[in-house]
Amino acid sequence: MRARDIMTTDPITVPPETPLEAVAALMADRGISGLPVVDEEGRLVGLVTDGDLMRRLSAKEDKPASFFATLLGATADQAMAYARAHGRRVRDVMSTNLATVTEDATVEEVAHILETKRIRRVPVLRDGVLVGVVSRADLLRAVMQPLGSGAEQEASDPRIRREILARMRAEPWISTRFVFPMVKDGVVSFHGFLSAQETKTALRVLAEGVPGVKKVVFDTSPAPKMMIGMP
Repeated sequence: MRARDIMTTDPITVPPETPLEAVAALMADRGISGLPVVDEEGRLVGLVTDGDLMRRLSAKEDKPASFFATLLGATADQAMAYARAHGRRVRDVMSTNLATVTEDATVEEVAHILETKRIRRVPVLRDGVLVGVVSRADLLRAVMQPLGSGAEQEASDPRIRREILARMRAEPWISTRFVFPMVKDGVVSFHGFLSAQETKTALRVLAEGVPGVKKVVFDTSPAPKMMIGMP
């Protein structure tokens, strides 16, 4: 699944010259916490969030730089802080160092950006032009979609077993030489040698992620000590 499949298209945007009072009113009226900032050609130039507006208020409480800090060159930071605290338009408070993705970005890549950057949304660009936004809510809907569509897929036991085996072979923490699944009426039972409870938990999660699985049980034995490389 790609960003294009889950993004919000035609998001509400504002130009850099928009007064902050209008932005605050728009956010409150629409129940949104961030707005992309675009130029006349639709190119993304920034992002203004409720956090930017809050920082504008808190910046007014910042103490002036000390005499020694001024000598050491802190005046540029102080000047920027003043502009953010007293600015009246979006261009004065918006964030410009943005993380963005293209329409072809996978949902895993988008999720990684949101998590590592600790942000709530990421703009989607096509040749620099904003075409959508992916939010955490969009990602959650994407995560839930397979759960809702699983009943519509073929739920045959052979298909379930094939998919579980394929997923197991793709993981480094489990080996199908020692553990194998059997499926009957959607109930998955694992057999073989398995010692670690953590591996059982991971296998259960793996199997439950396959559409059509109703239940997961284990009929495994602890691994003999002479066996090496056991999960």
